[in-house]
Amino acid sequence: MNTFVRRSLLWLSLLLALPAFAAQKVEDYSETINNFKKIDQVRPFFSSAHGYAVFPTIGKGGMFIGGAYGKGQVYRGGKVVGVTSVTDLSIGFQLGGQAYSQVIFFKDQRAFDAFTQGNFEFGAKAGAIAVTSSANAQTSTGGGTSAGAATSAEAGGKQARADYYKGMLVFVLGKGGLMFEATVAGQKYSFEALK
Repeated sequence: MNTFVRRSLLWLSLLLALPAFAAQKVEDYSETINNFKKIDQVRPFFSSAHGYAVFPTIGKGGMFIGGAYGKGQVYRGGKVVGVTSVTDLSIGFQLGGQAYSQVIFFKDQRAFDAFTQGNFEFGAKAGAIAVTSSANAQTSTGGGTSAGAATSAEAGGKQARADYYKGMLVFVLGKGGLMFEATVAGQKYSFEALK
């Protein structure tokens, strides 16, 4: 492994590990939650899901070696029950950077428990539904049996069904940037209950 790759991996590892040392505190994520609630397709899940995790900003970037990080909070019954973070380290074709918000809905107690056990990772078939703040052109990212949705004039104004995958449903809302890769597969989540 050449020196550049070794140094890049070391730098990314340190960068992704630093948030673990941050103090636990509840933050106001109402703006992000309200942005998702403005989207017709997403709004019903806030009241029907067992719980949800909100990440106001996940930053992702890479040039062959990439990384992503974001911090969030986990809610049940509309109240914060813990803090979470997401990290992703990848090697392969990728170029650019992006920032996006993400919400993960938990269908039931089993899915909630799986996520909040401390360390959770989405499998290779997990996908996310990319939504826009205007209810036009919504597309699916990821593959396998994960959900996709569209609400557009081309679809006759009908909304495709958004389905849970292993009890979880992920929506992402782009904030900016350009990157030639978008997926939640391989993302690793930590969780710490509020004390």
